[in-house]
Amino acid sequence: MTKRTGPAHRTIVGRMRSRQYGPDLTPPWKKTALVPEVPAEADLVVEEVTTGFCGAVIRCEKTAQGPVVTLEDRFGKHRVFPMQPRGFLLEGSVVTLVHPASAAPARPARTASGSVAVPGARARVARAGRIYVEGRHDAELDERVWGDDLRIAVVVEYLEGIDDLPAIVADFAPAPDARLGVLVDHLVPGSKESRIAAQVTDANVLVVGHPYIDVWEAVKPSAVGIGAWPVVPRGQDWKTGVCRALGWPENTGAAWQRILASVHSYRDLEPALLGRVEELIDFVTAPPGA
Repeated sequence: MTKRTGPAHRTIVGRMRSRQYGPDLTPPWKKTALVPEVPAEADLVVEEVTTGFCGAVIRCEKTAQGPVVTLEDRFGKHRVFPMQPRGFLLEGSVVTLVHPASAAPARPARTASGSVAVPGARARVARAGRIYVEGRHDAELDERVWGDDLRIAVVVEYLEGIDDLPAIVADFAPAPDARLGVLVDHLVPGSKESRIAAQVTDANVLVVGHPYIDVWEAVKPSAVGIGAWPVVPRGQDWKTGVCRALGWPENTGAAWQRILASVHSYRDLEPALLGRVEELIDFVTAPPGA
C-alpha cells in the first residue's frame, strides 16, 4: 500500500501536530502546573519523588551536570540527587528545590522551637538539673524541636514509664541547684499518672503533663497529612489501632518515624505540649531561689 505524502497529506498532518502539541512541541498532557520553589536549607526534610528516599538536606553543590542536593536519612545514609523541577515532596506536596540564597538573612535565625539561634553554639557540660520524659518517642520529639536549645541548657532523659518515678526522684535527690522536671503522658485528674506525680512534686521537682494518650497525638494532624487522630476503642493497643484506622502498616516503629519526619518546628505541635515543655525548661534552668 502506497503511503500518501502529497501536499494535502502534509497539511493535514501539520494541523494534527499543531492541535496535539503547543508551539514548544510539548504535548498538552505533559504540561504541568507551576509548583513552589523551596530553598534547600540545611535540615529541611524532603522525599525524592522517583526513589521515595526521605532525608534531611545536608548540602547543595554545583556540578557540571547542574545543581545537586545531598540528603541524609534517619539511618545516616547519604544520597545525592539532581535538583530537578518537581523533583521532591515536602509534607506531601510536590516542590522544586532551589539553591539557598547566599545573602545573609535579614532577621536572626530561629531554632525549631522558635528561639533565636545562638551562632556556633556547642553542647555544654551538663547542668545538675535534668528533664525526664516518659518514653523514647517523647525524647525524640523534644530533640526534634528543642534540641538546639537543650544542648546549651539541660539534658533530657527518658524513663520507659513512670511507675518507678518516686524511687528515681529519691535517687536523683533534687535540690535548689539541681532541679528536676518530668513530662508525663496523659496526665489527667484521677489517673494513675496523676497519683504518682502527687507523690514526688515539691519545690525542686515539677511534674507536668499533656492530655494525650500518647505523644503521637501531640503532633498536629495537619502536619502528618491526616484529618484527625482516630479514636481507638478501649482494650486495643492504641498505636496499633491508630495504624489500622489510618490504613498504615501495623508497624508502630515505622509509623512513629513517619510522624516524626513530619515535624519541622514548634508549629507542627499542639499548644498543650509546647507550653509544658517550655515550662519545664524554664523551671530546670532557673537560678537557685528564682
